[in-house]
Amino acid sequence: SPKTKELFVRACADCHSNETKWPWYSNIAPISWLVQYDVEEGREHFNVSMWGVQKKNEGDEAKEEFEEGEMPPWFYVIPHPDAKLSATETKELSKGLLATFGEEDDD
Repeated sequence: SPKTKELFVRACADCHSNETKWPWYSNIAPISWLVQYDVEEGREHFNVSMWGVQKKNEGDEAKEEFEEGEMPPWFYVIPHPDAKLSATETKELSKGLLATFGEEDDD
């Protein structure tokens, strides 16, 4: 839904899509190395821009990690306070992720 997309862009898209908005400090070493690493790691596990193209895209785990508070990481929220979602927004994004990516198989 448009609301799921809006919340995803606020809290997740910088590391989990090819639509990263690189902040000014991402051009200053050694911070730039950490930022680049985090984005590459995020995209490797779950990249909505590569959905259906990547051999393994862990979108089915996104809802669970988000609900457990693992995403977005605390160090991302400090310079991106808009990424911290309210409890209502968290429930809404979780519902949207479930609708988009489905349940995880426990086989």
